[in-house]
Amino acid sequence: MRLLLLLLTGLLVVPASTLGQGRTMATSNRMAMGTPQDLTAGVTFADLDGDGDLDVLYANGRHWAQVNEVYVNNGRGQFTVGYPLGPEKATTYATPAGDLDGDGDLDVVVANDQAENWVYLNDGTGRFTLAWPVGPEVEPTRSARLHDLNGDGSLDVLVTNRGRPNGYYLNNGDGHFGAKVEFGDPDGSTIAVAVGDIDGDGDADLVLANRDGQANQILFNNGGLEFDRVATFGTGSDETRSVVLGDFSGDGILDIIAVNIGEPNALYAGLGGGRFGTGLPLGGDERSYAGAACDVDQDGDLDLLIANVAGPNQLWINPGQDGDWAGYPLDERTDATYGVACADLNGDGYPEIGFANSGALNPLFRNLAETR
Repeated sequence: MRLLLLLLTGLLVVPASTLGQGRTMATSNRMAMGTPQDLTAGVTFADLDGDGDLDVLYANGRHWAQVNEVYVNNGRGQFTVGYPLGPEKATTYATPAGDLDGDGDLDVVVANDQAENWVYLNDGTGRFTLAWPVGPEVEPTRSARLHDLNGDGSLDVLVTNRGRPNGYYLNNGDGHFGAKVEFGDPDGSTIAVAVGDIDGDGDADLVLANRDGQANQILFNNGGLEFDRVATFGTGSDETRSVVLGDFSGDGILDIIAVNIGEPNALYAGLGGGRFGTGLPLGGDERSYAGAACDVDQDGDLDLLIANVAGPNQLWINPGQDGDWAGYPLDERTDATYGVACADLNGDGYPEIGFANSGALNPLFRNLAETR
């Protein structure tokens, strides 16, 4: 289906017919943040100031030290005030947010390339202070994820490293972390990790996105945080930069979407017991760098967002039980997009979309009711 782009006073609109439910996605030059000089690698939506709406946190730098930034939601999904996360510049790839010290506000882990990974503590108003490093190592970190791995009620952190061992760090309960515990191959090129109960046994398993000719992996938890059983998915040599976990088919079993560079992205349907079907191609040979799942059209199933480099970013609509997935470019831009997130920013029940661009402004797409 051909996508028509309408230019109305600076507003780029995806036609409502692509979303169904009388909805349309729209952006404009007033819904962009940062500067063209920002090398943004990640975007996080989180209520950083505790006022009940979601703010935006951008991870900047990649291989060149820059300041990470917070933008504050005014309650209507508009971000007219911003400030640095802290004065420190860093080579940052990811900034996940969560309550690390148990005081009720959201703190931030800053994941850096060839620098310490840091903990920033929130003072309760959305202002942050660099507290301490996650661990003593300087690593080529490409992503960080927060998850309560051991079920003690505190968020732990997992970091993935390109060319060095990945590791998880258990939270002591006050935002300090214990010693690194390695996972995956010691010399792996892991770009991202997703966490979920893959085999249905009640504990957290790990799904790894690997590059440099290394197979993507599923690491099964034995119940004691020892990921000693390994399965692979994909061709064995995919250039995968991101993995998305979600129940896309609505059968109660997690599926995997592999986000690939220079080859089709693929949906691997969960069959139960940690088994997966043959990959269903989604797209062509785009250079896809990140993905995110959310129910964009609020029809009860998860849709897919894909961030591309040198090509338009895409929205893939889930057909439900019948039909084929349909992908649409969100606009005509061909930025270097490294990250994507989706969440309801204005409180209307429909999720918005944010992209993280390296060397370009970071756009937001509003999820709007169709006007007739």
